[in-house]
Amino acid sequence: MFYRVKVKDHIRVPPSMFDMPKRDAILENVKSTYENYISKELGFVVTVIDVSKIKEGVIVPGDGAGFYETQFELLTFKPELNELVFGKIRDITDFGAFMDIGGVEGMVHISQSMDDFVSFSKDKVLMGKKTGRTVKVGDKCKARIIAVSYKDLNNPKIGLTMRQEGLGRLEWLEESTPAPKAE
Repeated sequence: MFYRVKVKDHIRVPPSMFDMPKRDAILENVKSTYENYISKELGFVVTVIDVSKIKEGVIVPGDGAGFYETQFELLTFKPELNELVFGKIRDITDFGAFMDIGGVEGMVHISQSMDDFVSFSKDKVLMGKKTGRTVKVGDKCKARIIAVSYKDLNNPKIGLTMRQEGLGRLEWLEESTPAPKAE
């Protein structure tokens, strides 16, 4: 789920940026600190939307930089269990598929790729034995989040499934949707 989050923090502005307008220097430092930041509380910070309040700065002896108490707004993506996501298959391995779900990557284990016995080919394709359905790099898919782990903040894990009805390659969903009846 995407959220707009208001955050208050003390932002450090080094002396090399004192010649810039205060708001621009602070915005640049907020972006360099928070964009692509990952935490259990915020999730994945996508971008800094705006800086709203900047209080008077303080110079810390021995550092020389200005510190400004600042309030700003972030756009974050915090994956939640059972959330439906759309994405594009980025890579396929012998144990599953990696899906880009909007700047964040999730993994679909081979056993969760479809409700069928699935095999992996050297052409990087997952194929169902009974259905003949395939998943390959570049396919657009719909999945459900089944696991989220922030154990390693440098490499958080998002587990996905496409095994349930209404999930999988978008072409499969179009096949299974009955055409509207004419009156």
